[in-house]
Amino acid sequence: MNRCDAAGPGFCPAKVCPDVVEEATKLYADPFLRRAAQVSARVESEGYCKWTRVEEIAQFAKQMGFTRTGIASCISFLEQARVLSAVLESHGLEVVSAACKHGGVAKEVIGLSDDEKIRPGTYESMCNPISQANLLNQAGCQFNVVLGLCVGHDSLFFKHSDGLATTLVAKDRVLAHNPVGALNLADSYFSRVWGPDKPDKLPNKPKQGRMP
Repeated sequence: MNRCDAAGPGFCPAKVCPDVVEEATKLYADPFLRRAAQVSARVESEGYCKWTRVEEIAQFAKQMGFTRTGIASCISFLEQARVLSAVLESHGLEVVSAACKHGGVAKEVIGLSDDEKIRPGTYESMCNPISQANLLNQAGCQFNVVLGLCVGHDSLFFKHSDGLATTLVAKDRVLAHNPVGALNLADSYFSRVWGPDKPDKLPNKPKQGRMP
């Protein structure tokens, strides 16, 4: 019996959407998806509170048997991309990278007006995540790492990446790329994150075991 059936809260998906959970579980019969799930769990166990996310990425790629990894980087993270590339190569992986502004495609091409630019009156290249994905697909990258792509740009990259993809850095210029800080301080320093329908209080925390 599913543990959630016996002890979970009333809104547990196993109670309110058991058919969705069951159908998703069946998908793990696919050999590739099953292996990815197994390797993910093993990396989580082996590196629990010991490995950095960089180490987890390298170990996941190696244990999956991948040989070629991709890096989809913001141009603000080129130095970090250079180091990450060297780290992955030190683990025997081939690395292909593509920065967001490649191609120099003007923002006007996607219909932006001059006053919608960061610096109106100047030429600005658009971020090009679909092309980043296509370049890494063409290179045969089996596992791609997103390094600081903007919100939405990362979404387009994930949608068009043929290989599995993960995030190493989630961009947040205000919080030094630590976006969870806005949630941790939502009722104090970053109360501005709330919309006009802020609840009087948050829902009660569900009972749970060890935090992941």
